[in-house]
Amino acid sequence: MKRDGKKLLPASSAFRFVLVLGIANLFADLTYEGARSSTGQFLGTLGASAAVVGFTAGLGELLGYALRSISGVISDKTGKYWIVTIVGYVINMLAVPALALAGNWPLAAGLIVGERTGRAIRKPATEAMLSFAGKQIGHGWVFGLNEALDQFGATIGPLVLAFILFRHESYQSGFALLLIPALLAIAIVLTARFFFPHPEHLEVIESIAPEKFPPAFWIYIAANACIGAGFADFALIAFHFQKTGAVATNLIPVYYAVAMAMGAIGALVFGKLFDKIGLAVVLAVFFLS
Repeated sequence: MKRDGKKLLPASSAFRFVLVLGIANLFADLTYEGARSSTGQFLGTLGASAAVVGFTAGLGELLGYALRSISGVISDKTGKYWIVTIVGYVINMLAVPALALAGNWPLAAGLIVGERTGRAIRKPATEAMLSFAGKQIGHGWVFGLNEALDQFGATIGPLVLAFILFRHESYQSGFALLLIPALLAIAIVLTARFFFPHPEHLEVIESIAPEKFPPAFWIYIAANACIGAGFADFALIAFHFQKTGAVATNLIPVYYAVAMAMGAIGALVFGKLFDKIGLAVVLAVFFLS
């Protein structure tokens, strides 16, 4: 089979590409989710109020999702998926260990928002490249495997921070240690770029025709917006835990790690079920949550 005059890469290459990118995301999630398990408490130690913590977390999430529509369009229009991905990873990753140098809450808040911005830049391009492999090995399995690796890293990261705090070391020490997985994530992404310079050649193309989003898409987006509006960010929850003493400071990241571990298991199970059953799985998980 051919795509744009070039031979379609085999399914084995598609799986290797998904696996390599998934490992990069494992280290990426280890980095920023490790930090996110402690940023609420960290801002509190720098003198930030609950309002500041909530606003910072909310602004970070707003930019983290709103900017995706821009970076996604840029990726599609230019076809420069790797450039957009690499720029996003660099910002996303390096903002985290930079928190070790933050001596006041405005600087720390800016870095937290910067981390979310970097993720917003790279996320659409990364997922577009993963989708190229989806038609060969199954979209549900591709995204389920990638999400499971994400969440595995997101489980380890908070445990690393918890270990640092158990040793009675500072949050800054934990953030500085996260420079190691941050650099590994960037290195693996650059390696993936070297071995898979044209991930679009993984995609099976039947026909390409520009389409408008159907009404169901906008209803789905509206539903997701309502779900998101109903959630309190963990940074604010963690700040509350610390302020009230409801949970020991060094145990707060463990709570986050448990939530991430459940996400990893669910991603694998429900990703595979989605390929077999379809939309019914999405509905079941929605009502379960």
